[in-house]
Amino acid sequence: MARTRKLTAVRIVSHIADVAPPKSKPVTAKSGKAKPARAKATKAKGVKARADSSGAEIEPAKVAVPVVPSELVVLTGLSGAGKASAMKAFEDLGFYAVDNLPLELIPQFAELVRGSGEIRRAAIVVDVREGLIDRFPDILKQVRATLPTTVLFLEASDDVLVRRFSETRRPHPLGRDEGIGTQIAQERKRMDPIRNVADVLLDTSRFNVHELRAHVIAQWSREQGEQALMLSVMSFGFKNGVPAEADLVFDVRFLPNPHFVPEFRQKTGQNGKVAAYVKGFPQTQEFLQRTTEMLLFLLPHYLQEGKSYLTVALGCTGGQHRSVALAEEMKKRLSNGGYRAKVTHRDMPR
Repeated sequence: MARTRKLTAVRIVSHIADVAPPKSKPVTAKSGKAKPARAKATKAKGVKARADSSGAEIEPAKVAVPVVPSELVVLTGLSGAGKASAMKAFEDLGFYAVDNLPLELIPQFAELVRGSGEIRRAAIVVDVREGLIDRFPDILKQVRATLPTTVLFLEASDDVLVRRFSETRRPHPLGRDEGIGTQIAQERKRMDPIRNVADVLLDTSRFNVHELRAHVIAQWSREQGEQALMLSVMSFGFKNGVPAEADLVFDVRFLPNPHFVPEFRQKTGQNGKVAAYVKGFPQTQEFLQRTTEMLLFLLPHYLQEGKSYLTVALGCTGGQHRSVALAEEMKKRLSNGGYRAKVTHRDMPR
């Protein structure tokens, strides 16, 4: 196993070296005299060559071409949490994808990505089969000194992981000697050093394959010139627990509950009348104004520190009325502020 992976890493390194842009070669004229490769640039369409007092052509000034910064995503997490599906989504987004590159080669890989003329965005998978997981935080520091790096850690609840292994009938990477529950517990403990430095913790318990793919694509797809920070505004119900991936949590249970209005009980915060009811209170408007101002103050600082993804979670009792209406409103306000934002409703009835 180790030998195969090492050979794969060598092929990866060789491939990146191969795709590096070739050096310019002189163009030889029929007379045998060499001319610089850029000599033809003065004849390009729309560019007029100038001449000095001696009549010799002067090469036009070079136009600076903006360089798109390189980006690396380290995709990691628990076995059965969806790393394979997430990696396919990254590939579809145009990332140069590498599965299970040995940890000691990641800094070298980062250098190659930064110097490559072909690769601008790359994603690598790191999982429990690595033998140097304890060294990951130190290796990550080296990599981040080379290019912007985001660590995405996928996880799921124990019962969901057990069910997924049962459905696929595949053994856990740690072997068959012990029960699946014990192996999951061992993996959680072993992956702690990576989880502790992750930028994004994503619980995939409630995702199917298609929802996970859509989530990854929404998070990492962007047009040229857009903000690098992606915002996810999430509604949830406290009775089901606080989302593990939330960076900022706001409790909106101080607002009157539409659940106790008979005509609203079976509706959600996406209903126009319910939303109007929730937003009709003075304290709601003050909360929205103050929270929006705070977020618009914080977001540029998060960007400056290199954060690429931020989850803002708003919670009410059941995740059906108040949090849903306010998450929808907050998403609009952040989008109007010039940020890429999406909204999800974790506990809203479907």
